[in-house]
Parts: sequence; structure tokens; C-alpha cells
Amino acid sequence: MKKKILLPLFAFGLILATPTVIYAEGWSRSGSDWIYLDKNNDKVTNEWRKGADDKWRYLNDNGVMATNSWVDNDKYYVDDQGLIAEGWRKLKDGNEYYWAYFQNGGKAVKGNWKNIDNKYYYFDDDGKMLTGWILDNNYYIKSDGTMVTGWYKLLPPDSEEQKPGPNSGNKEKWYYFTNTGKKFKPVLNGNAKFGEKKIDGVRYAFDENGELVSGWMQISGGSNPGIKNYRYMNDDGTIRTGWYSLEPPEDLLGNYNHLVEWFYFSSTGEPYASKTDKLNISDLVKIKDKQYLFNKNGTPVYGIQKVYQGNTYSAYYFGESSQCYLIKGKQNIKESSGKSEEYFFQTSTGKGLTGTKDSKLYYKGRLVRANEYMKYQVFAVPNESGSGTTNYVVNSSGKIVSNGKVKDADKVEYKTNASGVLTAIDGSTNISGSFETPQEPDWANND
Repeated sequence: MKKKILLPLFAFGLILATPTVIYAEGWSRSGSDWIYLDKNNDKVTNEWRKGADDKWRYLNDNGVMATNSWVDNDKYYVDDQGLIAEGWRKLKDGNEYYWAYFQNGGKAVKGNWKNIDNKYYYFDDDGKMLTGWILDNNYYIKSDGTMVTGWYKLLPPDSEEQKPGPNSGNKEKWYYFTNTGKKFKPVLNGNAKFGEKKIDGVRYAFDENGELVSGWMQISGGSNPGIKNYRYMNDDGTIRTGWYSLEPPEDLLGNYNHLVEWFYFSSTGEPYASKTDKLNISDLVKIKDKQYLFNKNGTPVYGIQKVYQGNTYSAYYFGESSQCYLIKGKQNIKESSGKSEEYFFQTSTGKGLTGTKDSKLYYKGRLVRANEYMKYQVFAVPNESGSGTTNYVVNSSGKIVSNGKVKDADKVEYKTNASGVLTAIDGSTNISGSFETPQEPDWANND
């Protein structure tokens, strides 16, 4: 018979109550490193954990508290105490230092602009603060990292001498950056090489790269521009207005008679010029109480000019080459023949008179005279209405014969009315045949 062995009841209870081994979770020293053990006594890796100071620290791939390094997929940076960096930090990449900025909470600014104390900075995808030309050379960052706005003189982006900040030297160019920091670049149409921008009420011209330009600039007109398609930029980049004497645009030099010409630029910088080869009365412009007319090349005309109004034309006098403004009234003008002739230009409009004044006959402003060998002569003066002619009898000094009978050198008798108009020839009122048309003015040619 087997003997039964009885265990005390309390011993059985101890066996049932014996616990599984549990380790203390938390930070621990491992040599010179800090690690964090979980409840299973395993190292925590690639995670954040709080310390006794209630601050977060990061465990790296090896389970060691990270210091002086980027962590958590390079979103944050921790210092030599393992604490999350905030604000500006100067960091090192290889042998080079750079600045990074960490927002509240420690997240790094990357691949974006950041407004810090009302100044804009740009950080690349690695979190490095950039300087110089950035973002396809559309923005410029000074050496302190701040974004440029307004006017700034710089070496062009492709310059071999490029370095941050304003530099001195002839290779520098002026640029204009808007209040968003973006460099102004004109949208060019056709073959135009330059575009305009009005800044603080002043017009400037820029090329396709946004560089401020000076001298003659074609801003429109394609491959066949005229002077109206150009603007002249002063050395400071402002558009020239008013009178200016200078060489014409290089591409148009063949259209001018002189190396240097006078031009007048409007308030928008457009050179005054007629639209076509024909001068038109509607293109007369008043400048400081004088009236000027500019040809298609933009130079002021002088001398006696054929000026159109619709399909008809008349004579206007713009003085000598030193004057070039509209002159009115009675004038003695030296013609290309070397002789001086009398002209009369209406005092109201400056238009050459066609008709009679002070008992004299004028045609398009020029005095009409009979051939001195003929003594008297009949001239068929075209009416200004454009249809028909009126026959006047004048002597060799240009006087009309009014209410009279006179005979020319061939003994032909002319009878006139009070206006000097022919009413009978040799007693016959049946006037037939053709009469001489008055000589037109001695037109000036100063293209």
C-alpha cells in the first residue's frame, strides 16, 4: 500500500501565485550612451520617449539616444543633450556650415518660404537656408538669408563672378523684385526684345531676363519696326520723355540723313512720328506753345511741307532747320532755285492760302505771278473743294486785275470782275481753252 504525501495548503498557494518576471521600463545607461528599455527589457528604436525632465528625446536605429543629428526621417534635429531644436540653428554638413530653422515643436522648414520676424527666408529640401539666386533665378536671397524686394543691383545668375549680396563692377545689372520677391520679367510679344513696367509712376524697360536696360530699345513691331516701336532708356533705366538729340536706333540708321537727330518723346516714351509717308494735319502736336509735325522717322520737319487733310493737301511752313515749328502769316522764303518768293500762310491755321488777299493771288501759299514777258496772265486755280478751277488774271508782281481790262504781250484782252476773276476774252464771254495751272510750292525734302 502506497503512502500518500500531503502538501500544506499554503505551499500550494505560493506555487500558484508565483509571478512572471517583469522588468522596469525607462531610461538606462549603457556605457556612455543612454538607451530606453521597454517592459520586456528590449531597446526602443526609432521612437520618441520622454525623460525625467518631461522632455522628449529620440532613440535611433541602434536604440541609442540621438544627439547632434537629424532624426525621425530628418524632420527634426536634436542637440548634444538630445533635446529637440527650435528656432535658428547653425549646422554642419561635411566641411560646410549652414543655417536651418525649426518651428515651435521642432519641425524643420524644408522646401518652402518662411516668414520669420517679418522677413522671408527660403529653405531647400534638406532644410538649408539658401542665398543668392534661387527658384529658376526668379528670386534673390541676400547673404543674411533675407528675400530681396524692390530695386537691387546684382551680377546676373550666369555670371562666373556671382556671389551673394550686391557687388561692385561693370558687369552688374539692375533688377526689380516685386513685393512677393519675384523678379519682374516682361512678357514679350512677337520679336520684341524688351518690355516696360511702371514703378512708382516712372516707366522702365527690362529685357527677357529681367535686366534693366538703357539706350534704344525695341518693344514692339516684330521684324519690321518703325521708330514708334522703340523707346529710349536713360542710363538710370528711366524712359526718356521730351526733346532729346541722339543717334537713331542702329537698325533704322539707313532711314536718316544725319548721324544725330532730334526726337520728341511723349509722356509714355513713345517718339512722335507720322503713321505713314504722308504728313497729316491731325499729327500736328503743340509743344510749349509751338506746333510741330514729325515725319515717319520721328524727326521734326522744316521748310514748306505737303500736309494732307483727307485726300487733299496744302502747304504748311515749319521754318528753317533750326526752328522746325509751324510759322504763319506772310513770309519770304528762299527756294531751291536760289530766289526768294513770297508766301502767305493763314494766321488761324498756318495753311497755305489758296485765293486772294490784299489784292494778290496765292496758290497753296505761294504768290502767283504772271511771266514778266507776258505782263498779264490767266491762271486756272484749282478750287479747294476739289472740283473745278477759277480763272484769275494777275500781273507779273502777283497783283490781281479787279474790275478792269488789260492786254497781255500778245495783245489778248482780259476783262475781270471785282474779285479778279476772268469774265471775257477779247470782248467774248464765251471763255474756252485751257489756262496755266499755278506753280506749286517748292516742297522741302528733309526725310
